[in-house]
Amino acid sequence: MSFLKSHIYIVLPLLWMSFSAPPALTSTPVLSNWPYDSKLVQMFPNPASTVINFTCQGPTNQQHILQIYSFIGKKMTEVRIFGNTRLTVQLGENYYRGIYIYQLRDLDGRMIESGKFQVIK
Repeated sequence: MSFLKSHIYIVLPLLWMSFSAPPALTSTPVLSNWPYDSKLVQMFPNPASTVINFTCQGPTNQQHILQIYSFIGKKMTEVRIFGNTRLTVQLGENYYRGIYIYQLRDLDGRMIESGKFQVIK
């Protein structure tokens, strides 16, 4: 009899939870992050083996910093770029097989965009 009671005790809370009404949905306003609403950085190829190309689209009079980090946080590359820029990064012997993170920052150090790419060698 105690075996049956333990099963009833476990099953009832699951049944109650599975049939409960979902929480009410509320709408929240979307805050604009202009001029950074769309992706500014595009990269190719991904995965990369010898080089990776970055195309940065932004106002031509603004300067940004593109940083590349290894997955464990080691800074691999840092380049200052202006507005619409195409940049080719050579993946030399210090770039091993793995995942790398890029960050686009303004001159005050605020992160504007980030992403990841893979190196295969």
